[in-house]
Amino acid sequence: MRQRLKEGWDITARHKHVVVILFLYRLLWGFFIYRFIDSVVTPVLARYPNEHPNSDAAHLFLIEAQFRLLKTDLLHEFLWMLGGMLLLRMVLTPLLNAGVFYSFHHSSEGEGTQVLNGIRGAWKPVVLLYWLESGFLLLPAAWLLPMAKERFFTEPSLTNWLQGLLPYAAAWLLYGLIVHLAFQFMQFGAVSREGIPKSLGLALRRAFPLLGVTFALLGIGLAVSAAAWAISLLWSGFLAVTLHQAFHFVRSLLKIWTSAAQYQVWRDSEA
Repeated sequence: MRQRLKEGWDITARHKHVVVILFLYRLLWGFFIYRFIDSVVTPVLARYPNEHPNSDAAHLFLIEAQFRLLKTDLLHEFLWMLGGMLLLRMVLTPLLNAGVFYSFHHSSEGEGTQVLNGIRGAWKPVVLLYWLESGFLLLPAAWLLPMAKERFFTEPSLTNWLQGLLPYAAAWLLYGLIVHLAFQFMQFGAVSREGIPKSLGLALRRAFPLLGVTFALLGIGLAVSAAAWAISLLWSGFLAVTLHQAFHFVRSLLKIWTSAAQYQVWRDSEA
């Protein structure tokens, strides 16, 4: 496993500009999502009677906010815009994946990165697989959400409701991890022309090494997250903001490193 992590890091180092692009992509996406939600939430919260708060004023604020959200077109426009932004993300993300995975496959040829060639040549199967993966990930929600809604009205307290949902949430996370890794291998097969069914079989046969490198880098990511969280509690101001943005860069680096290490598992299996 250590060798695959090292080889994955070497691939990541050759794709350092991709790490920067991914960091900027996530930064801009988070900024626009924040500004979009802020444009809807702030006008509603601005009506809160903070100068002379009392129970009647707060109750009137809640009634007015409910009316604006449910009886006007505000919520409809918000949902349509949010759905459009999510659809745009579901198009851009697999395009980046296609370019990065294709470049991984050709990284040993000594011709530099080939992200743009990968986007042009392998975007169709990768986009299709990404959308299928999203569908499989959301499939349990068709059963879990109605069940959670029913339990919400029958459980005696919110704590009991959350505790009852924890096993289902953990199972959903485990299911999502398995689905993601299987589709990751299929995307590797798509960009390399080795075949999607063959790569799915490789994922099943190499499940333990694949899970090993995934959990190892997940542990590194959790350690970095814990360190960033601890620093944010101790420091404040401009330094805290700078470290917070640097943490997003580290997340992008770990994302590329994880995919590169998983690709090494696939390449060893394919070889």
